Amino acid sequence: MDALAQAVVAGADRTELERLPVPGRFTAAHLRAEDVDSFAGVADKDVRKSIHLGDVPMPELAPNEVLVAVMASGINYNTVWSAMFEPIPTFAFLKHFGRQDRWAARHDQPFHVIGSDASGVVVRTGSGVRRWQVGDQVVVSPVYVDEEDPATHADGMLGTGMLAWGFETNYGGLAHYSVARASQLLPKPAHLTWEEAASNPLCAGTAYRMLVSDRGARMTQGDVVLIWGAAGGLGAYAVQLVRNGGGIAVGVVSSERKAEYARRLGCQVVVNREEIGLTGSEPPADPSAVGKRLGKLIRAATGEDPHIVFEHVGRATFGVSVFVVRRGGAVVTCGSSTGYQHEFDNRYLWMRLKRVIGSHGSNLHEQAAVNRLLDLGHLAPALTETYPLTDTAEAARLVQSNAHMGKIGVLSLAPTPGLGVTDPVRREGVARPADRTC
Repeated sequence: MDALAQAVVAGADRTELERLPVPGRFTAAHLRAEDVDSFAGVADKDVRKSIHLGDVPMPELAPNEVLVAVMASGINYNTVWSAMFEPIPTFAFLKHFGRQDRWAARHDQPFHVIGSDASGVVVRTGSGVRRWQVGDQVVVSPVYVDEEDPATHADGMLGTGMLAWGFETNYGGLAHYSVARASQLLPKPAHLTWEEAASNPLCAGTAYRMLVSDRGARMTQGDVVLIWGAAGGLGAYAVQLVRNGGGIAVGVVSSERKAEYARRLGCQVVVNREEIGLTGSEPPADPSAVGKRLGKLIRAATGEDPHIVFEHVGRATFGVSVFVVRRGGAVVTCGSSTGYQHEFDNRYLWMRLKRVIGSHGSNLHEQAAVNRLLDLGHLAPALTETYPLTDTAEAARLVQSNAHMGKIGVLSLAPTPGLGVTDPVRREGVARPADRTC
């Protein structure tokens, strides 16, 4: 560990951090361009074979950027996609981005530092940064926007230059250092540990936009919300948001262990996928038959069909989602972990006036709203397990295999779990994350 990183871990003040030099190289979990074709013809694209840990060169900092010493990060499904080189290798994203200007060109490298979540300490700021300074403790939003695009100022997600940090850009969070734009930063909640704080931005922000934001499903009190994968990273936040908003959360999970976790999160109804005949990652031969079984269970428990379906599974469930949501209801989708090509019977969509809403990430205003809920203790981190940076590949494999619950954290510079709490009194005053979600 270099001297600057050591000082961050030791809690050095701003003066000391500014005095120490930035290292020329740093340790990072990364992909290699030379491995792009390594999974050709392979059934099990085991991400442990493509995620490498080693040193990469430190980039120059642009005027609107900050260098963050990463204390903790997390695994998201886009890390799995990146490491499988699907649907296309992320090096294609980096090459396309790199053609934009000389600052973007830094991202087009034969390596890709992955990771779309992070908490840490600002150790350098670009010459144009005003609101942040060295020593600030921050969390990093995964949404990387073009501030000069007019659409960005209506909604950061609508700008054509919007990218997913650590997925469509380089120098992401699974490393000792990361490079982020100043417009990605928010203050770290003082009562959370480094790993708890790092586990929230991508999944919590995405779930908030899908359900609560006026750009999503606009959930209201009493809404019945069907949540696929209710025990996963996205689902764990969706359940809490439905519970807090006065809705009725109906979770679908794949095991009794996950069912119990979903109940503790706040699911009033939990359905095991096997109960409705839905197994594996392929869509059912007859989605309406599965939908009828699922709908019967939901009506028996709640008395009505779901107002909203929270979708991110994709190909395996989408046809069922369109069928089972009530007349005039909405299916809101942010991803397709089982495949992007969806098939559904369009009669159930148009004749019953249902809606499909596409949702992606969250803008900074929405992310700040989520950060406030976390700070108030109204939303708890979904962190369930933490790995060291050296075991990033194993952590990603856990998510790839769907063997995890909630969010999987990764300690970067933080030497042990449980560090980073600067307001222990506040921590005692809100429900501890472990008590809320585990």
